[in-house]
Amino acid sequence: MLPDPLMPLLVVLSSLLAGLVIFFLPEDRVRTRTLLNLGGALVKIVLVAFMFHGLYQGAHHYETRMPLLPGLDLVLRADAMAMLFVVLSAGLWLVTTVYAIGYLEGSPHRSRFFGFFSLCVTASVGVALAGNLITFLLFYEMLTLVTYPLIVHRETEAARRAGRAYLVYTIAGGALLLIAVTWLYTLTDTLEFTARGFVSALDSSHHGALVAIFVLLIAGLGVKAALIPLHGWLPQAMVAPAPVSALLHAVAVVKAGAFGILRVVYDVFGIEFSARLGLLLPLAVLAAATIIYGSVRALFQDDLKRRLAFSTVSQVSYIVLGAAVIGPVATIGSLAHLIHQGVMKITLFFCAGNLAEELGIHRISEMDGVGRRMPWTMAAFTIGAFGMIGVPPMAGFISKWYLGLGALEAGQGWVIAVLAASSLLNAAYFLPILHAAWFRSPSGAWPDDRLQGHGETAFALLAPPVITALLTLALGLLALVPFSPVNWAYLITTLEYGP
Repeated sequence: MLPDPLMPLLVVLSSLLAGLVIFFLPEDRVRTRTLLNLGGALVKIVLVAFMFHGLYQGAHHYETRMPLLPGLDLVLRADAMAMLFVVLSAGLWLVTTVYAIGYLEGSPHRSRFFGFFSLCVTASVGVALAGNLITFLLFYEMLTLVTYPLIVHRETEAARRAGRAYLVYTIAGGALLLIAVTWLYTLTDTLEFTARGFVSALDSSHHGALVAIFVLLIAGLGVKAALIPLHGWLPQAMVAPAPVSALLHAVAVVKAGAFGILRVVYDVFGIEFSARLGLLLPLAVLAAATIIYGSVRALFQDDLKRRLAFSTVSQVSYIVLGAAVIGPVATIGSLAHLIHQGVMKITLFFCAGNLAEELGIHRISEMDGVGRRMPWTMAAFTIGAFGMIGVPPMAGFISKWYLGLGALEAGQGWVIAVLAASSLLNAAYFLPILHAAWFRSPSGAWPDDRLQGHGETAFALLAPPVITALLTLALGLLALVPFSPVNWAYLITTLEYGP
């Protein structure tokens, strides 16, 4: 394979440089800011596409390595698992950028918002491309810092409270992660991600220390992944603007935590070594408990974004559950859901943002008949909701199918019961929304109908959820075509489990 040390660095820089320039733009430089936002997103997609193709063909090896500390390098590496997250980040950044431009039109502090918005994506891509734990840690903590200004962007008291809660949770999680990484380095003298794990080379005398390190790593990553009882910051963060909520749930923070857990299980400890240490069953139980808890809490939320937030608490843990169930089929379900959940959830948050922006609707109890006023928005929401429930042939069905088959393959039938209960609960908190929107009559005038009689909403707000809704359907219908998340997950499982 031909080495290419520049490409991973350029992928990171494409959003970093755009963000740094945007910070210094006056608020009235709308066109320049838009060009930088869209230009950076498009450049990133082109670079990722070249890298993806080269890696798929087996013709290139993409790694940027720079000295950081004695014995430790800053490593950006495009391996198969990294590309799964990078493609998600790059693709959804573009549609979220279009949405955010429309959503924030005329709002104050747009240069500040889009500057941190670009840095947030930079950190997410850095997390994805990290080739060792120290690089992962640096970008993971950068993600904490650059996301905080987005959460508090509206500068209300509720936003400040949410920001404080977010910092308390994530800084505590980062401290645990730092302790674990430092302790692990003293035992192994390396932090390089390796297929089937680099920790497995240690002898049994380190059993107690390795169990403690694993617990610290999962706790540190579990904050952003919203595992219970570390999830409390996520529902509070829903006071942020809709593009931020979409970014938090689909691309950035929660996905970075889940991706980090995948790295720990597969590339730090290794799936087989983790099982020998007895670590995977407790992790699976924790993920299952989070799945059920998040779904139950979602049932009792009238605020639409809070219901979607608790849905995220539940749905992201499918990724963790699949990683904790030993076997290649469950791994495929876990990795595919990394993409599928992101596309489905971003659709739902885009739609929630449209309802709030156009009609002033924030609560489910206000949604009677809204499908007649905003049919395209609610059609997209319906597809996203069906995907979350697991209705075939949506993307969510594919994830649950592989997770269920993987559980049977591993002899863990109890996982089937968890998946079935979760799907029933998903239906219980999504179907009443759809019934109210499509089959009930409006009780009166909408709280704030900005375009009454002049269309559904702005094109920049409508196109992104329609596109991601269609993608939700396509990811299910075309699950086995080349380059699909399922197909790419097959490649990753080959590295983990052998041909």
